[in-house]
Amino acid sequence: MNANEPREQGPEERGTGGWSQFGTTPPAAGGFPRRDTHPMPQPPPPPPAPPKKARFTAGQKAIAGLALAAMAVGGGVVGAVVANSLQPEPVLTSASTPSPVFKATSDQLTVAEVAARVQPTVVMIQGQTGEGSGVVLSEDGLILTNNHVAVGAGQGGGQMTVKFSDGKTAKATVVGTDPATDLAVIRAEGVSGLTKATLGDSDQLKVGDPVLAIGSPLGLDGSVTAGIISALDRTLNLGNDQRQQIPPGWGQQEQESGAAPTTIGGAIQTDASINPGNSGGALVNAAGQLVGINTAIASEAAGGGVGFAIPVNTAKQVAEQLISSGKVSHAFLGVSVTDASGDVPGALVRQVTQGSPAEKAGLKQGDLITKIGDKTVDGGDTVVGQVRGFKPGQQVKITYMRDGKSAEVDVTLEEKK
Repeated sequence: MNANEPREQGPEERGTGGWSQFGTTPPAAGGFPRRDTHPMPQPPPPPPAPPKKARFTAGQKAIAGLALAAMAVGGGVVGAVVANSLQPEPVLTSASTPSPVFKATSDQLTVAEVAARVQPTVVMIQGQTGEGSGVVLSEDGLILTNNHVAVGAGQGGGQMTVKFSDGKTAKATVVGTDPATDLAVIRAEGVSGLTKATLGDSDQLKVGDPVLAIGSPLGLDGSVTAGIISALDRTLNLGNDQRQQIPPGWGQQEQESGAAPTTIGGAIQTDASINPGNSGGALVNAAGQLVGINTAIASEAAGGGVGFAIPVNTAKQVAEQLISSGKVSHAFLGVSVTDASGDVPGALVRQVTQGSPAEKAGLKQGDLITKIGDKTVDGGDTVVGQVRGFKPGQQVKITYMRDGKSAEVDVTLEEKK
C-alpha cells in the first residue's frame, strides 16, 4: 500500500503515534480536524534516485545485435524478447506512406512500372476486315495472337499491318494458325531488336492474383486495364453464341466468313476490362510476366464484361509447334459426348470411335464421364476442352459411371489424325 494513501487505524494504533492525514484524532462527521490537534505536515519523502544509464558489456552488445537481426530477418519470438529487455522504451515516429505497390509475384513493381515494362512487347494488328492485338515472341518479329485475329485481319486479300508501341509499323504474314486453340503466330517483316515478352507460368496462378490486360481495345493501342484472376480452368465456346461468349473484334461478318466455332478448356477468367480489339493481347502478372493471351469476353451488353485468356503454358506449346512446322498436333480421345440430363452432372458418351484410345481403355456408349484427371466434368464441353489441353501420348485418368456404379480407367491419348 502507498504510504500517502489514507487508511483506518486500529485500536492498537490510536495514541501510539500512528500517522494519517487526519492526525491522531479523526474529525467528526462532516467537520474538519481541530487546529490544536493538527500535526505539522511531514516532509515529503525524497524523490527516487534517477536510474543509472544502461551500459552494455561487449557480450551484451553482441546479444542485442543478434536479437535485432533475428527480428529483422525472421521476426523470432526469442529475438523480440531479448531485444526488448535490452532496449530503452520505444519512441513512436511517423513513417511516410509508401507509394501504392502492385502486389508482386517475384518483384515489387508499381502498376505503372509493370505497364511500362510490358507495353513495348504488345502490338496492334490491323487489316481490312478486322483488328486486334499481339505479343512479341522474338526480337526478329515473331508475334503470338489469336487465330480469329489473324484470320479477320488477313481476309479479303488485304495486307496485315503491325503497329508497335513506338508508333512504327511493319507488314506481317501468317506463320501458322491453330483454330482448335484459337492461336496463331505471325511475323512482322523487316524488323529487329524488338522487346520480347517474358513468359510466366500460368500453372502457378491463383484466384485473386492481380493482373493487367494490355492491348488495343476499340482501336486504342497500348491501353492498360487492371484486375484480378476471377477464376481458373474455365471452358469456353467461341463463335456459337455471340451474346454470351464473343471473341473481342469477332463480328458477325467475320464469323460467317470462315471463323469456325471452337471449344477451349483451361481458360483464365479475369475482371480486368477486355473489349473488342484486346484479342491476342497480353495478360500479365505483377512481375510483368505473360500469363495469358486475352481471347474472349462474356457480356450481356455491348463492350466490357468478364474476360477470358488462354493460359500461356498452352500458348507456348502451340506457338513452338507453329513456328517449327506450321501446324499443331492435338490429343485424341475418341468419344462423342453430350451433356448429362440426369441428376448427376457429367458428359454422356454417345459414341466411341472404333480403335480409339477410349475404346482400348474400355469406355462404352452410355457411360457417364464425371471427371478427367482432377477436373470435375460439368458437361460435354468440359471433356472437349480438357482433352485439347493434353498432349498426344499423355496418360489421363477418367472417372465414369456405368449402371449406377463409379469406375476409373487410365487412357493413353493419341495424336489426332
